[in-house]
Amino acid sequence: MAAAAAALAAADPPPAMPQAAGAGGPTARRDFYWLRSFLAGGVFSALRAVPQKEGYLGLYKGNGAMMIRIFPYGAIQFMAFEHYKTVITTKLGVSGHVHRLMAGSMAGMTAVICTYPLDMVRVRLAFQVKGEHTYTGIIHAFKTIYAKEGGFLGFYRGLMPTILGMAPYAGVSFFTFGTLKSVGLSHAPTLLGRPSSDNPNVLVLKTHINLLCGGVAGAIAQTISYPFDVTRRRMQLGTVLPEFEKCLTMWETMKYVYGHHGIRRGLYRGLSLNYIRCIPSQAVAFTTYELMKQFFHLN
Repeated sequence: MAAAAAALAAADPPPAMPQAAGAGGPTARRDFYWLRSFLAGGVFSALRAVPQKEGYLGLYKGNGAMMIRIFPYGAIQFMAFEHYKTVITTKLGVSGHVHRLMAGSMAGMTAVICTYPLDMVRVRLAFQVKGEHTYTGIIHAFKTIYAKEGGFLGFYRGLMPTILGMAPYAGVSFFTFGTLKSVGLSHAPTLLGRPSSDNPNVLVLKTHINLLCGGVAGAIAQTISYPFDVTRRRMQLGTVLPEFEKCLTMWETMKYVYGHHGIRRGLYRGLSLNYIRCIPSQAVAFTTYELMKQFFHLN
């Protein structure tokens, strides 16, 4: 909840004007501005304020949809990466570090397209305010979005900024991790590496070095792609935001955020909280990926 909310922290004070169509009732509007006001205090303020308003379970709103999404997302991304890497190397003749960047970008986009409806539902559930629930659960959210927001296409609102953000995010993640791994094993094999458990002739990074490289890769990739993440979340929320009519397209949304809040307080607002989430997440993901390759004798 807090991590998702941080991406939308840039906000105006409540305007003294008639309510926008589709923005919800006065209570919903008041609760929305409450949500944005405590986010202005920063990460720790948000972590304190959410339990006060929603209870401690409020920190886990939307987590069910997140868990359902993360399994196919991770599987598709890493499977697609290996497939694209092979195709790019054998069919296109591209090798070196560039093929990791290309394969990673394509793998990230593939995983996003396949799992995007679940991400849409997760964001909607996470941003419901206690007492003003539009959705009662995952299934109800799917039915409501389908019925009221243009059918199947309603689940893909904000897809374009997501793809544009995921391409550099996934590409840079795989590129950075693969490059750090390659350089580390080439220059300090004894210090950083060990023989693979499934093939002693292949060197792999030690577990704690894997975690470090994965964390660094996640931090760099998040920094580069974060403005697209802010744009995506605003577009996904749709009519939940009072200013939704100004954020119908990717360009309109980015222009609105930049025009009202600038770069640091707009396009990069909440980045520190995303570091707290992203760095350990990517560290564990890449380490697990390397361990599973050994477990299934893929080295």
